[in-house]
Amino acid sequence: MSIWSRISDALAALTSGQSLAQVFDQLRAPPERSVAFAIAVIALGAKMAKADGHVTRDEVTAFREVFHIAAKDEPGAAKVFNLARQDVAGFEEYATRIHAMFATEPETLTDLLEGLFHIAMADGFYHPNEDAFLEEVAHIFAISDRDFRALRARFVPDAAPDPFTVLGVTPELPLEEIRVAWRKLVRENHPDAMMARGVPEEAVRLAEKRMIDINRAWEDIRATHG
Repeated sequence: MSIWSRISDALAALTSGQSLAQVFDQLRAPPERSVAFAIAVIALGAKMAKADGHVTRDEVTAFREVFHIAAKDEPGAAKVFNLARQDVAGFEEYATRIHAMFATEPETLTDLLEGLFHIAMADGFYHPNEDAFLEEVAHIFAISDRDFRALRARFVPDAAPDPFTVLGVTPELPLEEIRVAWRKLVRENHPDAMMARGVPEEAVRLAEKRMIDINRAWEDIRATHG
């Protein structure tokens, strides 16, 4: 059974009467946790895509970039996306359940939030409603305001990203401490580390952009310190 079939079955259980708690309880153990992660991205992405009032082709395309979808799986993926939009559960409930599942793995929750930023920026415009949506999801995920701002700085091109914000540090820190923070981010965001956390292989591609941003920020800071 393909991952899309398993995801579709789980979401179908929601629409047939099972509670969100029951469905997520069934997905707690590996390898089904990767299904839970995918459902979270799909469900939250589908609900966020409507936060600015409409779902665009660009946002759907971005969803397909997060999850590389083979031609044979496109019908199943479309079914999943539509089921997520039809589900009556609010995004807060999805976010709360996924936080409970990955509470001891904050890096996985950050991975998920990054996928949502990717979808939000697909149409080239960061709507205030999308910002409010993502900020609330970050709050439910217990992601700090500083880390949320760092993610937003990387994805929202309203200004050049502040390299200190990207690395989650302040300019007052000694260069060696900033170097430690940079190395920690590099380790956490290495594709192998992401896959070890149970992130679907398709979503690991987002790490490539993340690593570029992290390394560029470090190079900018190091050059400034001279």
